[in-house]
Amino acid sequence: MTNRIPLALPLAIALAGCIPSVDRPTRPTPPRPDTGGNYPPPRPGPRPQEQVDQLPAPPPAWEQRGVADDARQIAEQTYVVRSGDSLRAIAERTGAGSEAIARANGLSAPFVIYAGQRLRIPGGRYHLVRSGQTGIAIARAYGVEWSHIVAANDLSEPYILRTGQRILIPGDTRPRSAAERAAAFRLDIDDIITGGEPAIAENQAPAKPVATPRRVLPATAAVAPPTSSPGRFMWPVDGRIVGRFGAGASGQRNNGIKIAVPTETPVRAAADGTVAYVGDGIAALGGLVIIRHGENWTSVYGHASKLLVQRGQAVKKGQTIALSGDTGFADQPELHFELRKGRNPVDPATQLPRK
Repeated sequence: MTNRIPLALPLAIALAGCIPSVDRPTRPTPPRPDTGGNYPPPRPGPRPQEQVDQLPAPPPAWEQRGVADDARQIAEQTYVVRSGDSLRAIAERTGAGSEAIARANGLSAPFVIYAGQRLRIPGGRYHLVRSGQTGIAIARAYGVEWSHIVAANDLSEPYILRTGQRILIPGDTRPRSAAERAAAFRLDIDDIITGGEPAIAENQAPAKPVATPRRVLPATAAVAPPTSSPGRFMWPVDGRIVGRFGAGASGQRNNGIKIAVPTETPVRAAADGTVAYVGDGIAALGGLVIIRHGENWTSVYGHASKLLVQRGQAVKKGQTIALSGDTGFADQPELHFELRKGRNPVDPATQLPRK
């Protein structure tokens, strides 16, 4: 969860019949190399546009719910606590975030404050989170990398925002056009993992995963992450490794491995988990599935030609979740496979059985 104040205070720390063809988006500039930019640049020369077959599904929450860049600029100040004050009341009165106030004053659970106490109110731009807004949409609205917002607000697993939460927007306040702000943000794997869930009400629980792709959770439903241990991961496909984890000869870092396999090879879930994303929103990876596992593990499967699961679906280890392909910037029919512990990429070879 995000680092939150308890509920009594301001913000609790709280189908089968027809598969349509979906065009892969036009390739943008490759993702940032320092935040998951482990994908090669486009190959030279023309190439026919690949297609990704996907079960009917609503667009992701960050495309459904826009965000206005209406953050309030707050000057740093000192606040003297009044009788009956709560951190929620102080946050609403000053416009700052209650979590930011708690951090600035070294307050920890149960966050006791008393009349006459002098609190430092940290200055900055604070965005008021509305229902259904995602971290990705917020970052796009301000043209700020979501990872910087995560760091500025000390957000943590499972990264679900709450309606009414005020989050600090780092960076300068220079006015920029909507086009400039959009160009300053580029979607990557870390954004989807940490900023893809829609905000929910303070007293609302995330939705439980569904068992079948025929039942589609709305994009506005935040999905509860798995809690059980994933155990030992299994190989998602059997094939030859053609790209290894880490820096390559060109100096570009690969946050996963590439496994060469014939087109339409079944791609299997590496462990039990819940599908966090299905789509082709990261052009370099083409057809993409991201699965959350217990203990803050995540697995990533790219270059698929056909996507067979839905966001919010519970999957079992070994279950077929996609068919392989050469979508995105693949050099050949292959699977791009990643494992992440929290936000950190981990070499899959250290977690998979030896062959």
